[in-house]
Amino acid sequence: MKNTEATTTTEARAVAEQGAPGAPEKAATNRAASQKKGAPKGPTAAKGANTKAPAPKKEAKAKKVAKPAAAKTTSSPRAESKGAKIIEMIGRPKGATLAEIMKATDWQAHSVRGFISGNVVKKMGLRVESERSAEGQRRYRIEVR
Repeated sequence: MKNTEATTTTEARAVAEQGAPGAPEKAATNRAASQKKGAPKGPTAAKGANTKAPAPKKEAKAKKVAKPAAAKTTSSPRAESKGAKIIEMIGRPKGATLAEIMKATDWQAHSVRGFISGNVVKKMGLRVESERSAEGQRRYRIEVR
C-alpha cells in the first residue's frame, strides 16, 4: 500500500506543477492601463513637487469700487466708407431706393437692409422711413424730427 500512496501523490504533484494543459504562460508587461480617448485626466503633481495642502487664503482687502458707466455716444461710420455713402443717400429729401444703394455700395439687398436696421436705426438711433413706390421699388429715407 505504501507504493500506491507515494505514486498518487507524486502524480498529483506533477500535474499541479504543470498547470492547465495547453494554456500559454502570461508574459509580464511594463505598460500601464491606457485611458479611453477623450477621458478626463486626473490631477498630476510635478516631479519633486511639494504635495502639501494649499494654505488658507488671506482675507481680501476692501472690495473694488465699480466705475460709473461711460456716457453712450452714437457711432458714425468713417467719411469714405460704404456706410457713410448709405447714410448720405438716405439723408436726402427724397431718400434712396434699395436698388440705388445696392449699386453704390456693391452690396446685396439683405446686407443693405441689415445695415439700415442694425447700424442706422439701432446703433445710431436715427428713424428711417421705408415706403414702397407704385413701381414696387423700396425707398428709404431718414425721418426728420
